[in-house]
Amino acid sequence: MTFFNRKRKILLLEIVLIIAVYLVARGYSQRHLVSGTSPAIEATTLGGDQIRLSDFRDKPVLIHFWASWCPVCELEQESIQSISNDYPVVSIAMQSGSELEVSAHLQENKLSFPTIVDEDGKLARQFGVRGVPTSFIVTTDKKIKFKEVGYTTETGLRVRLWLAGN
Repeated sequence: MTFFNRKRKILLLEIVLIIAVYLVARGYSQRHLVSGTSPAIEATTLGGDQIRLSDFRDKPVLIHFWASWCPVCELEQESIQSISNDYPVVSIAMQSGSELEVSAHLQENKLSFPTIVDEDGKLARQFGVRGVPTSFIVTTDKKIKFKEVGYTTETGLRVRLWLAGN
């Protein structure tokens, strides 16, 4: 075996190990999240609109749990705002304070996506969310197609939404 062949095999093994560790960590972080049919959502947004998951029949929906105190969530805010222009978004501010505090956060950051305040964490518990940000992509027949914990790129979310709609 030549030196370069040995190096390639070691590199390949390292890549396989990194992927395996990533997949195990991803599975561990998602172990409590619900699967299958999405829990029902019936709530009033900060804007006073009634929102029901069952009302979204034309496109897949992004259900996005976040918190005002979460620096990673802050990195995703603009992506979620952009996606809300093209897809239905149900944004859930988890344990981020009162409606007034969450509203101030949204205004300060120029965010206009529909937001439900989950001050006591009830919705988060229904979805098995234990950390933020957490995103669910729900199909038009209310099946959870994708779920992610942690930072997800706008492109990654858009591809998942597109796949869920096809």
